[in-house]
Amino acid sequence: MDTPTKNSGQPPSIIGTATLEQLWSESWTYIKSVVDIAREPILILDKNLSVLAANEAFYRTFQTEPKDTEAKNVYELGNGQWNIPALKKLLEEILPKNTFFKGFEVEHTFPAIGYKVMLLNGRQIHFTEKTAREIFPTTILLAMEDITELMLVADKLTGHTSDLESKLIGHTKNLEQQIKDLETQVRNIKTSA
Repeated sequence: MDTPTKNSGQPPSIIGTATLEQLWSESWTYIKSVVDIAREPILILDKNLSVLAANEAFYRTFQTEPKDTEAKNVYELGNGQWNIPALKKLLEEILPKNTFFKGFEVEHTFPAIGYKVMLLNGRQIHFTEKTAREIFPTTILLAMEDITELMLVADKLTGHTSDLESKLIGHTKNLEQQIKDLETQVRNIKTSA
């Protein structure tokens, strides 16, 4: 993966261009190293939402390759399968205002891998100093956690809980009726004696 180019802003004169390029190259290597070890699928996006890189977990989970992912707009990935309204809202409305979001649930049916429930976390890596903003490009990390199986288990547990509750209510009503019947029988025995 090539290092993305830095912003075209004029670097400060006290730092040479070669030093800036080396600094950005080292920073990019650091970012990629951190992302590559993550178990969750992660995309690294530029400010225009084009994919700079993805980790192995992303390629494995979504059954794709770097040539079909890198340098493409996130909404164009997988023949548009990432053109999800909830994702657009996150990346275009929420992220620019808050610089990060956590635990945003997205349900989507992907053509290659089927129905998935994903928790998305996103963070905009930005610099507060003007000089750094001019040197380094805005980068967005988008991490995904597949919670589909967890949601299926939760649905099953909810179903079992509802069934158990229904049975318990039925047994309770049955016991209440049996108690009333016994009370009636006891009263009848007392009155006949």
